[in-house]
Amino acid sequence: MSTQVIDLFPTPFMRVGGALPRGLVDALAAHFSAQAVQDNSSSPHLSHTRMLTPADSPLLVDAAGLITPHLGAYGELLFGERLGWSLKEMWVNVLDAGGRQAMHNHANSFISGVVYLTPTHPSAQTVFMKSPGGHDFAFKNDHAGVRMGPYNADKWVSPAPEPGDLVLFPSYLMHAVPPNEGARRITLALNAIPNRLDSWGYAIRFAG
Repeated sequence: MSTQVIDLFPTPFMRVGGALPRGLVDALAAHFSAQAVQDNSSSPHLSHTRMLTPADSPLLVDAAGLITPHLGAYGELLFGERLGWSLKEMWVNVLDAGGRQAMHNHANSFISGVVYLTPTHPSAQTVFMKSPGGHDFAFKNDHAGVRMGPYNADKWVSPAPEPGDLVLFPSYLMHAVPPNEGARRITLALNAIPNRLDSWGYAIRFAG
């Protein structure tokens, strides 16, 4: 007799260590942290830049050139084909001590990502969650003796990042940042779209 557990329809999460070199990381943090003047609606200690594109800065051009090949590799996991990808928008987040980012996902994109530009305190590592359920009654087995794993957990704390690390995930995936108990945390967030999707000859193309 044999027993096999199969990961059915898993969600890919890609981590690229050192995707951006330290010199570029430091330059991005220094240049764009001063432009993060838009207050977050749910946390007074979190601010953002406006939405940016690579054309807005030579620094972003360099960053996009290093990030885009990873979008192709990750997109192949999602869609089964190596497609062309464009960075639809990029923005910098500045999270000071006491700040947090509420649970959210990203609309109007297919791949989202984060480049960590500064060290991250363990309290403020990005957390990913299952989407909230419907309005039906739910029963859970949730107590001190439960061993949490990928099949029964409601959330997952991403690995501790280093400056320059890139993570990519499907844009629909819910995520948040708990209250930051450490020093200022600066990240570069991004959304990406493919050049087209083809469903048996019915193609949708994205321009921008």
